[in-house]
Amino acid sequence: MKNWLYSFMLIVVASTTFSAAADDSEIVLQDTVYFYETWEQVFTDSPVFAITPFIYSETPYELYFETNNVRFNVMIDERYIAATLGDSTWLVNSNYLRKNFKGDAKKLNGYVPLFFDDRVAFAVYAGLNDNVTLKNILFGDVDGEVDYSDAVRYYYLDFLNHKVLKVDSPVLTDLLEDYHDLQMRYEGMKNNNKRPIIEDFFFKFVDRASQDIMRPRILDLVQ
Repeated sequence: MKNWLYSFMLIVVASTTFSAAADDSEIVLQDTVYFYETWEQVFTDSPVFAITPFIYSETPYELYFETNNVRFNVMIDERYIAATLGDSTWLVNSNYLRKNFKGDAKKLNGYVPLFFDDRVAFAVYAGLNDNVTLKNILFGDVDGEVDYSDAVRYYYLDFLNHKVLKVDSPVLTDLLEDYHDLQMRYEGMKNNNKRPIIEDFFFKFVDRASQDIMRPRILDLVQ
């Protein structure tokens, strides 16, 4: 679990690389993408469909796949819950989330980076309306640097209550209820509503929850 943040940074770098080759959502690349219909298939890495589609990127956190076959396009949009791109980049279909989860699922679009283990799953997202523009992503700000610190957000997938929760201060406080020591430390932090502190304690929660044998496994909640 502790390598999730490292894996997340690898996705940012890789996604930004192929996004920079595009002009206003042009086709950015073609690569083999594997698709999954169930969470059991996700956890056993058993894809049911593979294709080499055109891959579009609105942002590094919002991807779209398209082929020359209308039937395949419908399947990609409506049938599959997740996909893998490359060796380790997992993505969750926001259409699946909107149909099956309440809460903040409606704020996500396209296929979104997904991180998970047996007990915890979350998505990472930044859309064009999330305080960042495509021009900023492709060409940087006036200093030539791209800053996602005000745009990227974490979305916790609550399989027990069928909710997607955007991780802000109140949500994080609720998540930490099961781990009182972390909750007390978080609530005692100065400016604990600031993004860096929220991010730090969210990853502390992820590490703790992933090792909590009393926490139900995701597969037990979706079957």
